[in-house]
Amino acid sequence: MGGSFSKKPQFDPSKDIPDLTGKVAIVTGGNAGLGYATVQHLVRHGAKVYIGARSEERAKAAIERLRAEGLQPGNGELEWLEVNLSDPAKAKQAAEAFLQKESRLDILVNNAGVMRIPYNVDGKYGIHENMLVNHVSPFVFTNTLKPLLTKTAKELGSDVRVVMVSSHLVSTLKGRDIRFRDVNDFNEKFGNNIYSDMRRYALSKLANILFAKEFQRRVDFEGIPITALSIDPGSVNTEGVYKDPSLRMPIIGPIFKLLFPRIFLTPTVGAYPSVFAAASPVVKEEKDKYKGACIVPPCKLAVPPCPHAENKELAEELWNTTETILKKFAL
Repeated sequence: MGGSFSKKPQFDPSKDIPDLTGKVAIVTGGNAGLGYATVQHLVRHGAKVYIGARSEERAKAAIERLRAEGLQPGNGELEWLEVNLSDPAKAKQAAEAFLQKESRLDILVNNAGVMRIPYNVDGKYGIHENMLVNHVSPFVFTNTLKPLLTKTAKELGSDVRVVMVSSHLVSTLKGRDIRFRDVNDFNEKFGNNIYSDMRRYALSKLANILFAKEFQRRVDFEGIPITALSIDPGSVNTEGVYKDPSLRMPIIGPIFKLLFPRIFLTPTVGAYPSVFAAASPVVKEEKDKYKGACIVPPCKLAVPPCPHAENKELAEELWNTTETILKKFAL
């Protein structure tokens, strides 16, 4: 992966995304926030987009809203795909259900996840919720879809992308000894202070970057022409932001609530890196430059803000440990 561009590229999805008619995409968490905006950009250019969400009611409400706001000029199609990332077994079932529906998959955007939350280890899998929802389930979901991604990628003229939505908060892990040797490393608490939940979230987002790099390495080794990328959307004013624990603090919380809409990106603009990674012709034209790369606002290549994200051995360790854990559950 190269460093940052010396010149900031100008990217406008309305002009710079080609006709996506005939392409099929999945955007997890596509019913709200960044996911919703990503779906909107893709469907307006003709793609058939599956909104991956747990709630049929919320997904269908999002579809109605998207239609009401207009799908021109592309007028793509919208479908709901039940995706529950709280359980890797259900994530696998969702992928298997999709395989029964479609004969191709061109774009997979793993966008859904949980943000800063209290420390809670899942009783079934023994993994805390940030890592389970943000890493383990997308790992299962993506790998279950891999045969269809591969089939599509081998078709003449195809351009298959896998996008992992990460976060600039991985920078909070700088200087720390990060490993993924076993479930205990997955469940690192990072102490018991106001930054602990942020670092647990950051660990899961680091896993997203490392997954993209290791997935890319493996498909390259197999000779499969898929491009995997991770993205940092920047600070975006989404529904999830208002669940941040800092907003419960007296005085500071209300101030933050007033500031967020003024200083954060709108979801429409915040989704630009996801859409660039998913559909920009530039990625296809300069494929070798973008393989396993990290995209940051305003849609430029960048070195991830944490040295661990460049560690190939750590990426392989994460992959192997995840597989070992999942084998215990026949996943």
